[in-house]
Amino acid sequence: MKLTAPTVVPILSTPFGVVPVPGAEALNPVLGALLSARAASDRATARTANPFCYQSHDDLLDWPEAPVQTVCREILRGVYTVVAAVNEFDEAQLRSFAPQARAWFTIIRPDGALPGTSYPLTAWCGIYCVAAPEPSATRRDSGALRLYESRLGTMFADATNAAMRIPYTPGHYTWQPVPGQMAVFPAAITHEVALIRSPGNLVLVSLRVRFVAPGQSGWSSW
Repeated sequence: MKLTAPTVVPILSTPFGVVPVPGAEALNPVLGALLSARAASDRATARTANPFCYQSHDDLLDWPEAPVQTVCREILRGVYTVVAAVNEFDEAQLRSFAPQARAWFTIIRPDGALPGTSYPLTAWCGIYCVAAPEPSATRRDSGALRLYESRLGTMFADATNAAMRIPYTPGHYTWQPVPGQMAVFPAAITHEVALIRSPGNLVLVSLRVRFVAPGQSGWSSW
């Protein structure tokens, strides 16, 4: 008897996009110098008191400097491209949605890390890499962005479901930041940056965003 192949589809997949930024080779050195100078002068008012991890206030969209405006615009563009890739909106519909966003930058030094977090009242998160340290010779996860799986946390694990391939895998996911690239993913996912085990700083610009469709009143401010 001939067996019919089953139909298997991912029903609860989580989108994760990696978007390159054109012109990053010229943008990143200027942007990195500007952010480092601001971190040095504003350390007393940083959001975190950790000497190994500086995190600015989330007012980057209000900065007038051209490199900052450029990178924020590119991150928002990257979010739009990922949203377009996973939805059925046409371009006109998508552009009719008004974005509401906050942005900030993070500088993580050797032996530093970024604790796990997620963002309430937010739809999408975009994280752009301005600069990254050299890979560690001893730890492959040095400075990696980790995204944690939570949907399958109560699933019984045995030999048949512990090693499923993407997008069915129940494990966590990691992305190694690369200068000139950004990661885009749903903001509800708990994520962190692993401890940096090599010389050099990891410089990230993050943006969280939600969209208001025509006719909607929107939400209270963050």
